[in-house]
Amino acid sequence: MSHTENTTPGVGGAQDDLRERSFGELAKSLSADISTLVRQEIALARAEMTQKGKQAAPGIGMFGAAGLLALGAFGALTAFFILALAEAGLDGWLAALIVTVVYAAIAGVLALRGRDRVSEAAPPIPEQTKETIKEDIQWAKTRIGSDRKS
Repeated sequence: MSHTENTTPGVGGAQDDLRERSFGELAKSLSADISTLVRQEIALARAEMTQKGKQAAPGIGMFGAAGLLALGAFGALTAFFILALAEAGLDGWLAALIVTVVYAAIAGVLALRGRDRVSEAAPPIPEQTKETIKEDIQWAKTRIGSDRKS
């Protein structure tokens, strides 16, 4: 937040300068300041959300890889493992069940790791922007309070 004028009470002639300006000039100045402030807050929120998106991307990629691995493994290796277990003396249905459980465990581990990576970037709320907005509101309240006392 950058203010071109120093409007702190008791500092130089800035307070007197505000008193000499017309209501229209003050309203126009306030409108311009608010517009600038809103644009700066939007830019800050955009930058912060971009950063959070970059942090979440690897975790999201891991979720995709987990799904792809589960599907590819199911399609390419399932038949091999079932046949290998069946050759070892197990019934075909039991061999298929064992292979399914192993695949589910692998997919579960990948999903948990992906969730952890995504949660590192959470919450997806632009915290810095939220804090600066609070500061701006407090500044505005202070300004309104000091103007009413004058």
